[in-house]
Amino acid sequence: MKSLIAATALALCATVSAASATTIADPSGDILSSFVGPNDPDLDVTSFTVDFNSATNEFLLGAVFAGVINPARAGFYVIGVNTGTGTNAPFASIGAANVRFNQVVVIRKDGTGLVNGASGGPLAPGAITIVGNLFTARVAATTLPSTGFSPTKYLWNLWPRNGVGNNNQISDFAPNDGGIAVSAVPEPATWAMALTGFALLGGAVRRRPRVKFTLA
Repeated sequence: MKSLIAATALALCATVSAASATTIADPSGDILSSFVGPNDPDLDVTSFTVDFNSATNEFLLGAVFAGVINPARAGFYVIGVNTGTGTNAPFASIGAANVRFNQVVVIRKDGTGLVNGASGGPLAPGAITIVGNLFTARVAATTLPSTGFSPTKYLWNLWPRNGVGNNNQISDFAPNDGGIAVSAVPEPATWAMALTGFALLGGAVRRRPRVKFTLA
């Protein structure tokens, strides 16, 4: 039954934005062997979705984790974006040589976030929603200016961290070694339905068995 619910939720996400969203599943329990922190379930990605709303010129990012996002535990989420000149590729030593980026979005467990650190500024109030074991974030495309790719060709990768400074503080990558792109531009009417798909998927994953950072 649980697998049926999860499959239905994934199908809804795919159907809602069949011409737009890209969702990848990531195995539960695949914490990196190099990770030195506790294997908290909210640092274990099980699904990552990227969508683009042409009407509002916004990206919709969504992620589901193996357990409820707990702001009392250390950790935050970095989303690397390759907008065309992704020359940063610092993860070869931990098995992710193909994760390349030139811009970043940071999602904190308290529901706040940043784009490109202090130079880019905070995400708009209310742009991030955290419910149980999932988050969604709306990111204006203007805050991630192109350096060669069209917005639907940007490449994205999500990696949770429990601190800054060392690659051994990264717990997981989604996708494991590379990036995902939006497949095309969605219809504006699918936006709210996509959120429903995330919620269903989050509920399904939450019922599965379980196998202070500040940017300047």
